Amino acid sequence: PRLQTGERPSGRVKQGNLFGIMKVLPEGQGVAMDVARYKHALLTKRSEITEAGAGAKPVQTTEGTSSRQGDLADQATGNNEVHIQLKLKQTDAKILQAIEEALWRIEQGTYGVCRDCGEPVAAARLNAIPWTRVCITCKENQSAR
Repeated sequence: PRLQTGERPSGRVKQGNLFGIMKVLPEGQGVAMDVARYKHALLTKRSEITEAGAGAKPVQTTEGTSSRQGDLADQATGNNEVHIQLKLKQTDAKILQAIEEALWRIEQGTYGVCRDCGEPVAAARLNAIPWTRVCITCKENQSAR
């Protein structure tokens, strides 16, 4: 039997094995989570981000080039674009860090276990955000603060 979204096993979480599968064992019944699939998704996302970053042109400011930039509206647009590019780079850096942490948790056998409460993270959440650190309940509690 599979765990449904939001359902929590009543057993214990067994550490990962050599085959990249973590077992969640509720009350004498084994439920296997295929960590290899999540690892592949994490590695793919990491490659996408690093390749996109490698091909991106450097962020350039508009200071000192006002004579060539046109009117104030053009300068404001240029500044806004620089700001957006910087925010995107920061977001990518945070996702890359979370991906590296998730890959480390896979190696440690703790992937799919909420950092805050220790309960298993729902498969639906891992499918949507494979680098997540916390279950949906803990994330909602963080957002409510």
